[in-house]
Amino acid sequence: MIRVQREDFDLGAELGALTAGNPKVGGLAVFVGLVRDLSGGSEVGAMTLEHYPGMTERMLERIEAEAQERWPLEASLVIHRYGRLEPGDQIVLVATASAHREAAFEACAFLIDWLKTKAPFWKLEETAQGSRWVEARDSDDRAAARWTAPKP
Repeated sequence: MIRVQREDFDLGAELGALTAGNPKVGGLAVFVGLVRDLSGGSEVGAMTLEHYPGMTERMLERIEAEAQERWPLEASLVIHRYGRLEPGDQIVLVATASAHREAAFEACAFLIDWLKTKAPFWKLEETAQGSRWVEARDSDDRAAARWTAPKP
């Protein structure tokens, strides 16, 4: 399931709904991304996330479908927020449920790595020095590249 929304989410409620009534779930892997108060050595007062409605959801659905093809998942959930957020606010939730922990862990890592590099979101940080767009990171590209490398 994919949701792109302005409002915050209740982590416990979301995870409970994801696994409710499914006794096949033996492992649940979760990643929650939060707004940091420091970036590039500057204090961040807020971050505004922008996206292209429609395009963003389609890309997230493709990424989630690929995870479902690669691993035996019972369920998956990606919630990504947009709008103005402050340090400590939740930005993203990625959760994967599987019969076994390895599939849940790997699928969760895959989803967040690909979300960081392929989903059309733009982040504008507010600092004391002014506003600045967050640039893509080489470390995110390297993390995502591991999922395109052939398996030994």
